[in-house]
Order: sequence, then structure tokens, then C-alpha cells
Amino acid sequence: MTRLIARLAALLLALSSSAAAAGDWRPLADDRLLVIDTSRGRMVILLQPEFAPQAVERILRLSREGVYDGLLFHRVIPGFVVQTGNPNNRDGGVSSLPDLDPEFTFRVPADSFVPIRRSAEGAEGFLGANPVMVDNRGRGWGAYCTGVAGMGRQEGIRTANSEIFFMLAPARRLDHDYTVWGRLAAGAEVLAAIAPGEPPVRPDRMVRVRPASDLPEAERPRLEMMDPAGPAFTRRIAEARRARGADLGLCDLEVPIRPRP
Repeated sequence: MTRLIARLAALLLALSSSAAAAGDWRPLADDRLLVIDTSRGRMVILLQPEFAPQAVERILRLSREGVYDGLLFHRVIPGFVVQTGNPNNRDGGVSSLPDLDPEFTFRVPADSFVPIRRSAEGAEGFLGANPVMVDNRGRGWGAYCTGVAGMGRQEGIRTANSEIFFMLAPARRLDHDYTVWGRLAAGAEVLAAIAPGEPPVRPDRMVRVRPASDLPEAERPRLEMMDPAGPAFTRRIAEARRARGADLGLCDLEVPIRPRP
């Protein structure tokens, strides 16, 4: 009887732990995902319309119109950035649509922001899966950490159009100066494998770009992200603080995204 009780207790503990672990993860909706099938494999981008509604709308429109299909990764700088999205496959190319106004800042709902560090000027942390900075007035902007997706532009701040880029490493000097519209959710190994060069000798390309919600259900990526406000990510923050102390920076942490079981 004692052994049976012990086994039951162990089973209940395991079930409880499993339920708690499951509660730390949230499924990502199809309408928040952009699927980029490249010559190196598939990348999936988590869209952030809360940050940049015009940019997200533009990218979805160009994707549905097939403008991005076949375009080259025309500028790839190791340790910095991967650029694509220009119809002429070089810097300066634009779509037939008008340029966009900058979307460098946005209002941050206090109940959705998860801070990791505060200062006299504000705080840094996460809104959903994206790293953000927030000032004392509740105004936020995306932080350019590894995997963050931004809108390219020319010298003028009102010249974003169709060009997009993805960060290979943190570059915080871009904060508050280029529109953030999402982050890499899957395919980090694909992004890292894109042929380098300005332009590359043998450039890779975006073969096909589609919103996940437009794909047949069987072809849609099934992903989930760790809840930034949940206990598992809270433990990650605490561990990072113990390991790095005052040196802990926003780009030292990432909200995990994984395939859904």
C-alpha cells in the first residue's frame, strides 16, 4: 500500500509539473506569422502590428501580390544584417506603392510589458516576444537584437517602402531610427546560412513569401512561445541576472519560440 501511495503521489506530481510547463507556453496565431521559403530553407517571422501597423500591412500586401517571390538577399553583412525586398535586387529599389511614414515608437500597454531592467530614463524588457525599450511616458520602441526584423530605407526617414532586413547580431544604434515590424520565430540556421556579400557572388533568394494564414492548413507552421510573464521566463530572467549581474543587457535574453507538440 505504501508503495502504491508513493507511485500515485509521483504520478500526480509529474502531471502537475507537466500542466505547469504547458501553461508557460502560448500558441502563435496563423495571422501573426509570415512564412519565407528561401533557397536555404524556411524562415518564419512573428509579426508585430502593435509596433508598426502600416509596415506589417505593407509586407502582407506585397507578399500576397507576389512582389517578394524570387527576390535576392542582395546585401548580407556577417555579424550585422541580411537585407532583401527590393524589386531591383539592389539598394534603392522600391515597389509601386508609396513610401511609408516612420513608425519608430508606439504606446506600450503597462499590463503587457515584462521588464528585465529599469533606470531613471525608463525600462527595457519584452512586449510579447520582441525586445523593447520604454520611456517614463509609456512610449516604446523596438530594440535591434539578433533576429529582429526591420524596414529598410534610404537616407530620409520617410523612405521605407518594400525593403526588409533581419539582424544577425545586436545593433542597438539602429533603435528608434528604423521601423521594427517583427522577429524571427523559426529558421535561425537558415538566416545564418544566407550567402554573404554586398552583393553576394552567388546570392540566395526568397523563393516564396506568404502569410501563414493563406497557406493550406497542413503547410502552416505550428509554433508556440514561452509566456514572458510566466514562471518559466521569470526564472530565466533571474538566472541571467545571477550570471551577468549589472552587465545583463536586453539582447542577452530571448523569449523562446518552439514547434508546438
